[in-house]
Amino acid sequence: MANDNFFERVYSIAKQIPYGKVTSYGAIARALGTARSARMVGWAMNAAHGLDDVPAHRVVNRIGLLTGKFHFEGTNLMQQLLESEGIEVVDNQIVDFEKHFWAPDVMEG
Repeated sequence: MANDNFFERVYSIAKQIPYGKVTSYGAIARALGTARSARMVGWAMNAAHGLDDVPAHRVVNRIGLLTGKFHFEGTNLMQQLLESEGIEVVDNQIVDFEKHFWAPDVMEG
């Protein structure tokens, strides 16, 4: 199924996000060559829960908001995971977002 392949491509990028760094749904979409599919990247990240090797907590929106936090168990698990990696979060937003941002390389077709 085409969607499954897209999700797998999203996960392959998410797995590359370094410890202590974050990226955005849009940055992943751009790296895949599908710049207008940030929402689908979000769906893929929501579906990643239960996949231990996909660090979904490291994917946030374009301004550093933890928009996916409601898809994690417990009320603050996404924030706690980020803070355990040294990323400060205040009011559901990453402090010094630019400092923590990681831009994925563009994947070959």
